[in-house]
Parts: sequence; C-alpha cells; structure tokens
Amino acid sequence: MENNELHPSVQKFKQFVKKYPEMANTVRNNENTWQELYEDWYLLGEEDPKWNVFQDVGEAKKESTKSESTKSESTKSGSEEKGWVNHITGILKNMDTNQVQHHISNLSEAIGAIQGVLLQFQGDNAKNTEEKPAERQHPFAFRKD
Repeated sequence: MENNELHPSVQKFKQFVKKYPEMANTVRNNENTWQELYEDWYLLGEEDPKWNVFQDVGEAKKESTKSESTKSESTKSGSEEKGWVNHITGILKNMDTNQVQHHISNLSEAIGAIQGVLLQFQGDNAKNTEEKPAERQHPFAFRKD
C-alpha cells in the first residue's frame, strides 16, 4: 500500500516512528503492538514523556552494541537460546486461555462428529458383511419343495 492511500494520521505516525526506531524493536519483541503505540500516540501526542523511553533506549542500545561486538560466538548462541525461550514465554503470556479452551472444545466436537460418521459407515459395512455370508450359505433357499 502506498503512502498516498494511507490516512493522514497514519502517515504522521509513520514519520513519528522513524524518529524513534526503537519502537519497532519493542513490537518485534512482543512488548507492544502497533495498535497500542498508535493509540497512545494519537491520544497523548508526540510531546508526551512516554516517548522519551524509546529515545533513551535507542541511545543505550547504541552503546550496548559496541560492547556486544566484543563477545564470543558461544555467548551469542546462549543468548539466542534465551531469546527463543523468552519469545515462547511472551507468546504464552499473550494467549487468552478462554479462547484457547474454546478452540480446543470446538476441535474436540469436530473430531467426535467425524468419529460418528466413520462409525456409521463402519456399521453399514458390518451389517453388509453379516448379510452376505448368510446369502452364501443358502443360495437356492427359494427353490425348496
């Protein structure tokens, strides 16, 4: 979607986000959503002290990237594992347990319905197989004198 098609307030928010690139990292780390940030920006404005946190974090991050460049590869792999665990933990925290339970119950009902249909077809096959041997035992039963 081009910028020309976006609402003017969304265009202004995109320009605002360019001033504070750390905001994108908080969204990637599941700390905030774009919707939350947009609503806060829309309600609080650009001059709110809340946005200073993103500016301070950006400056601190620049300093930390200089120190991180001296770390070894083994330390990076350990932090990647912690990052993965933190990512999964964040996903689990954001889950709505009621919604998950609802989906599980729907899935259970669907599986039950499928099992019922399969049992009906298997029941028909069982009846057909029982009748066929009976016909084979007395193929000329109607010709008795």
